[in-house]
Amino acid sequence: MAEAQRGDRQAYEELLTMLAREARGFVGRRVGWAEWAEDVVQDVLLTVHRARASYDPARPFAPWFYAIASSRLVDALRSRRRLSMREVVDEEAVARREAPRVETHALSDTLAHAVAGLPRVQREVVSLLKYEDLSVREVARRLGMSEAAVKTTAHRGYKVLRRTVGDLGEHRPVD
Repeated sequence: MAEAQRGDRQAYEELLTMLAREARGFVGRRVGWAEWAEDVVQDVLLTVHRARASYDPARPFAPWFYAIASSRLVDALRSRRRLSMREVVDEEAVARREAPRVETHALSDTLAHAVAGLPRVQREVVSLLKYEDLSVREVARRLGMSEAAVKTTAHRGYKVLRRTVGDLGEHRPVD
């Protein structure tokens, strides 16, 4: 981290790769491989990125990192708990309800327009991952990025798309 703080890009990419692996292990050991675990990992990496200037190289790195990881995991658990306390699922009603039909052409156009509005790097990463169905490793090689940077960029792009387009299931049904 000290080298990364001094501007060593290679050291920073290596650090993020190692921290992604550590964060996955940390989260996985505590909550298993829940569908939202990777979101926590990405949140940990984003927090490390944002707070990297606050790290004091004279102090041990591991406690600083694991405090961030623990905090992000606790935040996610609290958020999921709040959601589960508010949501009540009526399994029978869900089973009886017909799935809404979505006008796919208009939906595709809306999504394509939203992707086109992303910043260049986010647009390239999202397009390669979702439209060309490349793996994170393949996208990283093609764009000259670390795998951690690809995941972080994709996560940010997806957040922008969710805000721009909203939940795809909320589109109006076809008449």
